[in-house]
Amino acid sequence: MRAIVNTIYGPPEVLQLKEVEKPTPKNNEVLIKIHATTVNRTDCGFRKPEYLIVRLISGIFKPKKTILGSELAGEIEAIGSNVKSFKPGDQVFGLSTYNFGTHAEYICIPESKSITLKPVNISYEEAAAVCDGAFLALANIKKIDFTNAPEILINGASGSIGVASVQLARHYGAKITAVCNTGSLELIKSLGADFVIDYTKEDFTENGKFYDVVLDVVGKSSFFRCRKILNPGGLYFSSELGYLSQNIYLALLTPLFPGRKVHFPIPKDRKEDIQFFKELIEAGNYKAVIDRTYSLEQIVEATKYVETGQKTGNVVIRID
Repeated sequence: MRAIVNTIYGPPEVLQLKEVEKPTPKNNEVLIKIHATTVNRTDCGFRKPEYLIVRLISGIFKPKKTILGSELAGEIEAIGSNVKSFKPGDQVFGLSTYNFGTHAEYICIPESKSITLKPVNISYEEAAAVCDGAFLALANIKKIDFTNAPEILINGASGSIGVASVQLARHYGAKITAVCNTGSLELIKSLGADFVIDYTKEDFTENGKFYDVVLDVVGKSSFFRCRKILNPGGLYFSSELGYLSQNIYLALLTPLFPGRKVHFPIPKDRKEDIQFFKELIEAGNYKAVIDRTYSLEQIVEATKYVETGQKTGNVVIRID
C-alpha cells in the first residue's frame, strides 16, 4: 500500500511517499481502507519536535512511528475473528491519536478504540475533518461550568480546535467572543459566535471587556496577558505549553490559591466522544470546516500550508 513515511525528524520534505506492507487485522482489530485524512498541528509537532516531551514520547533521535496522521474516514475492508461491533462495508470515522498511521491507504485499529460509524449526512472528507479539533476542544470544554451561560473568549477561533471550540461552547450555551482573522469573521459568526474580534485590528486584551473563561487555542497569548480580562475566579486554557512550559506549572500552582486559575487538561480521545460528535453532526449541530483539500502525493505542500498558521478549519488529504 502507499503511505507517507518519515524516518527522520525535519522539515516537510522528510515526508516521503513509499510502498509499505499492507497491515493485517488482529483478532480484535478492523482493517480500514482510508478515503480521507488530515494534516494538523499534531502531525507537524511530531514530525519536527520543538519540545523535549514530544521526543520522549516519539523517540529521542528519530521517530518510533514512521507514518503520521491521526484522523481518518474510510470503509472497513476486513475484521478480526473477535470483532462484533463492525462488519466489512461499514463506513467509519475517528482517531488514531497516539498511534498515528492514517497517512496511508490502510490502517488496523482495535474495535474498542476511537472509531464509530460515519455520520450519514456528510462526506468522507468532511468526516475526516472533525475529530482531532473536536476532541482537543472538548478536553477544555469539559472543565467549564455552563450552568449560568459563561462569557467565553476563544483566541484562534478559525483553526481546527477553534472552530470546534466555538461550536461545542455554543452547544452547551455559552456566550462566545471569538478572535480570528479578517477573512474568517463571517464564518465564525455562522458557527455560533455572538461577537467577533479581528486580531489584525484589535488587541482583545486591551478593549476593556471581561470574561469567565479564555480559551487560547493557538497558544499565542499567555495567562499573564489574559489575567486582567478574566473575571474573579475565571479560567485560562491554552493549547500550548507556553514559554518555559509555564502552563503546566501554572495549572499545578494556581488552583492552590483563590482567584483566577490555569487549566491544562491532558486530552484523551475516547470512543464515546466520537459517538457524541456523530450525534451532533447528524442532528445538524456541528459542521466540518475544510480550508483546502490535497492528494496524498501533495502531502509536503499540504504540510507547508498548515505550518503557515493561516488555515481556516482543516486541511484534508484525499486518498483515492
